[in-house]
Amino acid sequence: MKMKEKFFRQNGGLLLQQQISSHHDGFEFIKIFTAEELEVATNNYDIDNILGQGGYGTVYKGILSNHQAIAIKKSKIVDASQIEQFINEVIILSKINHRNVVKLLGCCLETEVPLLVYEYISNGTLFEHIHKTHGISLLSWEDWLRIATETASALAYLHSSASTPIIHRDVKSTNILLDDNYTAKVSDFGASRLLPMDKTQITTLVQGTLGYLDPEYFHTSKLTEKSDVYSFGVVLVEILLGQKPFCFERSEEVRNLATYFISLMKENHLLQLIENRFTTEDKIEQFLAVAELAKSCLSVRGEDRPNMKEVADELERLRRLNKHPWVQPKLEESVSLLSESSSFNPAFSSNYPNDVSGQCTLVNDMILSMDLPR
Repeated sequence: MKMKEKFFRQNGGLLLQQQISSHHDGFEFIKIFTAEELEVATNNYDIDNILGQGGYGTVYKGILSNHQAIAIKKSKIVDASQIEQFINEVIILSKINHRNVVKLLGCCLETEVPLLVYEYISNGTLFEHIHKTHGISLLSWEDWLRIATETASALAYLHSSASTPIIHRDVKSTNILLDDNYTAKVSDFGASRLLPMDKTQITTLVQGTLGYLDPEYFHTSKLTEKSDVYSFGVVLVEILLGQKPFCFERSEEVRNLATYFISLMKENHLLQLIENRFTTEDKIEQFLAVAELAKSCLSVRGEDRPNMKEVADELERLRRLNKHPWVQPKLEESVSLLSESSSFNPAFSSNYPNDVSGQCTLVNDMILSMDLPR
């Protein structure tokens, strides 16, 4: 009992209780779980209940006494200096109410490392559905486009509609979950950062996943909302080409999917790699419109990328056209509309290479200097 009380105080339990008591609206659903509750729910964290493991921790499936399924994230590291920020993130994430963001149900502070409890999402990750090792994916082009739109909508919400802007900082296909209806749910906010209302960027130690990491953020340590845009662009390419974002087994020129994709676009060879389910004549123009959008997200300079609201709006527009093909514009019109609705400038500064060889150099520099999981 003394250890539990020590951990509770150490992990910011008193601060969390104070925050809850000082707010009389919107916090009634925050639950502070006991260590016993979660031990029983996971059968004492049995290995068979592990849903996934990553750089930030392990996620377990659990069943509460009321038969509700939950996902429990146990972090690997606890940093005492970050406890106040951890509690602030718990408060803010618990207030997020978006159908495409995994819901935070509460936390447990009685253990050495704080535990976060989320709703359980049953149908695996987007990564698993893109890179199915057995059989063919049952998802149609319409499904992929909807999933991409839902993900973009969730990120746009985090950036602009949440009470305090949130930069996810680790957008990737393994952090996009799918429920029974294949609805997208953005998850894993372990690397996320809150963006003060009066700032457009913050300086941090570089964290991210190789293949998805924004090269501008890598070189400057300045994290902005556009860093998430870059990572989402990689997810779009992953969906379009059905290939992993980074693979050491591929030759050097195609090892990084983003730079390979840019070279394909530049040489007009993209259609050669479209998977069969995307090659029907009525889908090609729409596919190419999404490819152009992905290309703009992958601009090396953040200011040249669209924001997530613009990305979400463009994907939603393409979805509506898919439902009403008799009003589909030509690809040139689609690209023009995107350019007109965006504030970004396609011209690049001389400080950042727009050519493929330049981007490959950036990627190689990142590989050599980063200690990230392969």
